[in-house]
Formats: sequence, C-alpha cells, structure tokens
Amino acid sequence: MAELEIDFLSGAIAHRLKYGGGKGQTLPKAIGMKIDKEPKVIDATAGLGRDAFLLASLGAKVTMIERSKAIYEKLFLAMQRAREQGGDIAKIIANMQLIHGDAKRLIPTLNPEIILIDPMHPERKKSALVKQEMRFLREIVGTDDDASELINIALKFAKKRVVLKWPQNATLPKDIRPPSHQIRGKTTRYDVFMI
Repeated sequence: MAELEIDFLSGAIAHRLKYGGGKGQTLPKAIGMKIDKEPKVIDATAGLGRDAFLLASLGAKVTMIERSKAIYEKLFLAMQRAREQGGDIAKIIANMQLIHGDAKRLIPTLNPEIILIDPMHPERKKSALVKQEMRFLREIVGTDDDASELINIALKFAKKRVVLKWPQNATLPKDIRPPSHQIRGKTTRYDVFMI
C-alpha cells in the first residue's frame, strides 16, 4: 500500500485555505459560524484533519478525536510540521487540539458545544473511483460501523448542535432522529441537529 500523507502546508488543504470562500462554505454554515464567531467544536472523527483545519482557520477552537493510532500519529506529525512553519499556519494549528481515543467514550467528558461527525462510509458501488488518499484512509481505518451509536451519544451531550457530514443521497440510519435542517453541497450534505 502506498503511504498516506497528511500535510497542512501544501496540496488540497493549502488550496482550500487560499481559495475556499471563508464562512460562506457549507461546513462553516452548518457549524453556525455566522452566529458564533469562535465556536468550540469537537471533530469526533478527525481523519485527515481537513475539516478541523478549515474551521480553525476561520476562528473556531477545534478538538479533534481520532481512534486510529496510525492516523493519530500522522496527524500529530502534520500538526508539528505546520507549527514549526510559524506565521499564519502556526496560528491556525494553535486553534486545534488532537486527542487519541474513542469519541464515544470521550464526548461525555468534554462538555461539548458543537460536535462534527464525518463517519467513514462503506464504499459506494456506483460511485466514481474514490480519491486515492480516501482509499488509503479506508484501508487503514475501515468503516465506522458504530456511527449510529456515536451520533446518538453526540445528540445526548452536545449543548448547541450536532453536524453530520453525509453522502448527498444516502439515507440516515433508522435509529437517528430527523435533522433540524440540511445544508447541501455538490456531493456531500450536512445534516444539522439543533439541540
């Protein structure tokens, strides 16, 4: 398997930072950044850290939780490299905290305001070939078969809202209540559950 790299200094993350469109993007809207200038967000499924980095670049304080040791270590090193770069990138990284562990156990201890969940979905049979790095990520972490449990824990403990990042046309698991509203992008939608 080729090596999965996480890099906050170049590539897709740097491009999105430069040209992404700020708080008008779908994710910041879903999080509620037009209302709350510096929201405290728990990213319960950190993955490659892109969503957390975007939110941190816009002023959010983001606590990332990652249960895969391999991905946690890659994120840790990527944050360290970005911190050493100094300047604006280091200021963004200062808004990010990384914890290794299972979000289902950690969320009740963190006094969360807003929780973002982006579970690893099973690969869709009809979709175009998934981006290479997402395939590598899936090979490392598998799929999140406990996503429903995590969502329900988030709904129980979040004080303001839970935001679920979900494939555009996929149905929610049966045991999840309907969202308060949705914000749709091209391939992804954000199901927003107001508390």
